[in-house]
Amino acid sequence: MDESDEQSSVFGQLLLSHRRAAGLSQSALARRSGVSIRALRDLERGRAQAAQQRSAEVLADALDLAGAQRELFLRAAKEGRRRVPKVSGAAALCVLPPRVPSLVGREGDLDRLRAEAAAGGVVAIVGHPGVGKTALAIAAAHELSAQFPDGCFAIDLRGMDDQPLAARSALGRLLRALGVAPTEIPMPESEQASLLRMLLHNRRVLLVLDNASDEAHVRPLLSAGPGCLTLVTCRRALAGLEHARWLWLDLLTPEHAVELLSVTIGADRVEAERAAAAELVELCGYLPLAVRIAGNRLANRPHWSLAYLVDELRDARTRLNSLSAGDLQLRSAFGMSYRRLSAAARQLFRRLAAVPGPDFGLELAEVVTGTSEPEVRLQLEELAEANLVQATQRTGRFQFHDLIRIFAAERMEAEEEPPERERLINAVLDHLLGTAISAGLMFFPDAQPGERFATQDDAAEWLDLEAGNWLAAQHVATRLGRDRDVLELARAMHWYSDSRWLHGPWDRIFALGVAAARALGNRQELAMMLNFLGWAQHMCLGDNETGLVTHQEALAVATEAGDRQEQAWAHAYLGSVLMRLGRLDEAREHAQQSCLLAGEFGFWTMQISVRNRLGRVLRAMGRYEEAIAVHRQLVEDAERHQDEAPQGTRLWMTGVVVEEIGHALKGMKEWRQAAETFRDVRWVYVKGDLPSLAADAALYEGAAWREAGEYARARECLQLALDALTDSMVWTRRDEVLAELRRLPPADGGAEAGRKGP
Repeated sequence: MDESDEQSSVFGQLLLSHRRAAGLSQSALARRSGVSIRALRDLERGRAQAAQQRSAEVLADALDLAGAQRELFLRAAKEGRRRVPKVSGAAALCVLPPRVPSLVGREGDLDRLRAEAAAGGVVAIVGHPGVGKTALAIAAAHELSAQFPDGCFAIDLRGMDDQPLAARSALGRLLRALGVAPTEIPMPESEQASLLRMLLHNRRVLLVLDNASDEAHVRPLLSAGPGCLTLVTCRRALAGLEHARWLWLDLLTPEHAVELLSVTIGADRVEAERAAAAELVELCGYLPLAVRIAGNRLANRPHWSLAYLVDELRDARTRLNSLSAGDLQLRSAFGMSYRRLSAAARQLFRRLAAVPGPDFGLELAEVVTGTSEPEVRLQLEELAEANLVQATQRTGRFQFHDLIRIFAAERMEAEEEPPERERLINAVLDHLLGTAISAGLMFFPDAQPGERFATQDDAAEWLDLEAGNWLAAQHVATRLGRDRDVLELARAMHWYSDSRWLHGPWDRIFALGVAAARALGNRQELAMMLNFLGWAQHMCLGDNETGLVTHQEALAVATEAGDRQEQAWAHAYLGSVLMRLGRLDEAREHAQQSCLLAGEFGFWTMQISVRNRLGRVLRAMGRYEEAIAVHRQLVEDAERHQDEAPQGTRLWMTGVVVEEIGHALKGMKEWRQAAETFRDVRWVYVKGDLPSLAADAALYEGAAWREAGEYARARECLQLALDALTDSMVWTRRDEVLAELRRLPPADGGAEAGRKGP
């Protein structure tokens, strides 16, 4: 843009700046002011020099301009009509745009910028596209303007445009705004930058460099003056910017997002549909731009209910289409960042949409690209730098914002051919399902080291890390009709689920296995899956009645199919469920029947588990000595079969049996023997690296020591349990520990000791 063009479009530039700051589309401003959309478009694009006086006044009213901003706006219109502007184009474009009327949810960020004002220097405000970086920077500049008496200036560097504003052009504008005559501005960019630094050295100036493309774009504009503060907004992290401080702008909280919606459409409408408002902002991903767009659509359609727009946004395939209002389009905001990526990073970005879970690391990025780790690492860093993916709290893991994930899926749909999309999806599923199956099989009692995993610890680490992805992969495989893969995954999780029964949606995992077995028409596999599902229902969900029905069906199917192994398991599970329901005689009959059938099968794969259940039923019936005899015989048999299972399996399963002996001794009120038994099993669990089981044993040991009158030992064990139970899923267990601690007499004899948990 040459000098004459720049001056002739001063009014259009001011109009565009004020409209965007007000969060208005062209159509919304047209309705407010009565000026046609076409006239507004011509003014903003410079096709018309300026508005007539009456039009300029109604536009100023519609934009809520007042004071100096209104005066500059009207004067620019007047001078534009004369075609000999007296207002310097550069000076006008360096004026701070109007602040957003209601900056919701950013008070903490404003506090941070208030604190930064005294220190001066450079603060880079970074974050996702549409998160409100510009709004925050301009609001802070207005609030801090009194601290910078030598001027507050703002320049839109247009970093996401195909042709960003060159640093040399921005320097020229700033120098003229600072009073340098055009004829005195040196030609070389380096000399312009030096002149700017010299002018700012002893001044207090605040400068907003909005929408920078990268570090090189802003370096010439940065001043080292101690009294100056420069706020840089950028979608990239600007990690290479020397001597800068960074402010990462997070998404809005759900409460603040609803408040922003209220500002746009009115509190009455939000209050009338609170649930719909909460879902609406959630579907907007708590992204300020998305919430503003949704709010503008509702504001311009007062007859719409919030529930109507929510229903429209629920469909992820059309959500980005729905999040547009006039020239405010969320897809365009994402698209600008996408276009500036390298070709390799663009490919990775869109192909990561094939990952079914919530996050991903290098492993899955390599799967979707087929390139080497060093190349993928660079591409992920580029995506993170552009804030198109975000690093998670776990090192090396990344995630999409929900709306950016939808945009990535759109790009994959548009830019990858159908056969390639199908290949990508299946490659990801093959990797996730195959690896999860290999990892799950490592927990079987007779497992041996495999090519992928050498130990159970390795397998558990992968399963825990990629849980969100292999769980999602099973659902995708179900939709695609890959029933054999779905069934194999559920089967592989049998023993792993025993060690993680508090974690994971096992009922859903095994329910998918049941559906897959039915689809395949295999009765033996159906019986197995029904037993797994019934276990999840009564053990993980505490739904004994539903579990009973499921295991009864499993027994019927297994009997029909002649599968004695699944009959044995069904009897064993029925014994456990009936015991929980208090139907003890029936429970004993099923438990005994399961033991008779189990003799045909392996010790570690079946016998130890079903015989241990018989002992539990006997204990529930008050037949403690019989129960102890069953468990002690199991311990002896475990010694004889110790070479048939890995050490980890032996320690875990034997520990469970010995723990049952401790519970039976508790029933006999043999408190000291019970405590010593729990102490022994606690060390077994520690040796086997089973911390949650060790914490349970410490709880049982502490309770037994308390009953035995050994209060110091009890307190020590209970404290060990409390320290170990940190997972949010074991809060109930923590409550049990705290209750036991309160039962102890005061440690020092005082009235308050023992009443409060740590």
